Amino acid sequence: MPPQDEPPGPEGKVGEPLVRPYEVMVIFDAGLEEDGVRALVDRFTQQVTAAGGRSVSADFWGKRRLAYPVRHRNEGYYVVLEANAEPPALSALDRQLSLTDEVIRHKVVRLPERVAGRSRPSAPSAPTPSTASAGATTNGASNGTR
Repeated sequence: MPPQDEPPGPEGKVGEPLVRPYEVMVIFDAGLEEDGVRALVDRFTQQVTAAGGRSVSADFWGKRRLAYPVRHRNEGYYVVLEANAEPPALSALDRQLSLTDEVIRHKVVRLPERVAGRSRPSAPSAPTPSTASAGATTNGASNGTR
C-alpha cells in the first residue's frame, strides 16, 4: 500500500504512472529518402510505445528550408511527434534522438494539460455582418473613408 502523504497523480489516483502529453519536433537530414525518414520515425514511435507511451502520432511536414545553417545544412525534413507517456520514456527518446546521426536537431516539449489533445487552430472565419458593422467605428474613430 502506498504511503498516504504521496500526492495524487494526474488522474487523481495514488500509485498510477505519471502520464503527460509531449510534442517532439525532429528535423532529419534532407538527404534521406522519405522511406528512410518513415522507418526512423516508426522506430522512435515503437520505442515510446514499448516504454508505456500511448496515442503516439506523427505529422510529416516534409522538406523545408532552415532559417539558418545547422551542421552545414540548409534544408531539413520536419516531423512532429505527439505522445502521452511517462517522463522516463521521453528522456530515453531524447537521448536516442541526440545519438542518431540522421537527426539534425530535435526538441522535446511537455504540453500543458489544457492544451493537449486540441487540434491546431483553423484560419479565422470571415466576420459576420453583425460583427463587422459593430467593430467598424469603435472609440469614435472613423473607418478611414472621407
